[in-house]
Amino acid sequence: MNRLFSRALLAIAALGLCASAATAAYKTEYKLSVVPGATSGWGQTATFFADCVREKTGGRINIKPYFGAQLMAGKQTSELLLVRRGAIDFALASTINWSPQIKELNLTALPFFIANNPDRYKAMDAIEKGKSGKMLEQAIEKTGVKFIGWSENGFRELTTSKGPIEKPEDMKGMKLRVCGTPIFIDIFSTLGANPQAINWSEAVTGFQQGIVDGQENPTNGINVPTKVWQWHKYSTDWHYMIDPLFFTANKKVWDEFSPEDQKIILECAAAAELYGKALSRLGNDQGQALEYLKKIGKTPAITDPQGELEKNGMTVTRYTPEMIKKFYDATKSVRDDWTKKIGPDLVKAAEEDMKNAK
Repeated sequence: MNRLFSRALLAIAALGLCASAATAAYKTEYKLSVVPGATSGWGQTATFFADCVREKTGGRINIKPYFGAQLMAGKQTSELLLVRRGAIDFALASTINWSPQIKELNLTALPFFIANNPDRYKAMDAIEKGKSGKMLEQAIEKTGVKFIGWSENGFRELTTSKGPIEKPEDMKGMKLRVCGTPIFIDIFSTLGANPQAINWSEAVTGFQQGIVDGQENPTNGINVPTKVWQWHKYSTDWHYMIDPLFFTANKKVWDEFSPEDQKIILECAAAAELYGKALSRLGNDQGQALEYLKKIGKTPAITDPQGELEKNGMTVTRYTPEMIKKFYDATKSVRDDWTKKIGPDLVKAAEEDMKNAK
């Protein structure tokens, strides 16, 4: 009996050691990289994801968002390298910032490629859920990081201190802040503007000093939270490209999680996708985003972003399909050139995905 009792104690002790070892394998904190601030839609989506993971794992996995591009010293295009190396554990990344290293991610930056559809949101969802979305996920994972799920920063609109902008000719000679990725330079140069590649961490200083005449960013996620009306009086709702976000993890970090915890992280990423898209589409759809945010008890203080711009003295120019078509035609050479760089098969797959969604 004593021998059996001793064996039982040893077995229990062994189980305890295994459990302790499994717990010890997890870090006390996992760093999540976010380019803009915590109050942006992007930042709020990152917080939503981190809170979800912490809650559902009972605190076993503690993900902490680091805002304002802190983990990359303000250089947002270096994020992929840092995630791959393990200096960053997780990232809620933008296709724009990773596109210099992953050419396929320039797909959603093709000018007016998505906006020139009857329902631009349906077109974007169709890409992510379709064949082209799988191709993008594969391109991301080929770099050695783990793709976890999509989210959204929104369609990028133009704000300027000069305006309004109603046709391509109105942009001639304008100094406009853009991301430091080549396709942005090509788009704005083709439209006659003078693009200035400035990191977002330095952009506000540029606005304050009048170094540039304007910038492009999503209304809901960036322009309203940063109170862009302090520097610009015109907003151009042209939807020229969209800024999809995606959750990724360092591959080694991902592989250290148990299958059960990996499942929880994927579930939280899926929930954060719905939340992030609702924030970016609020006031721009037929009311579905607001209804969803109310349902989950996350209704923001501002539910009419364009109205907020106007309330603060901005003139908002809302583009008709005919106006978008003028810009679509004016940027054909950019789409043709970048289709070759991105990959004709991927662009064709995206066109088919969008066509099937109509």
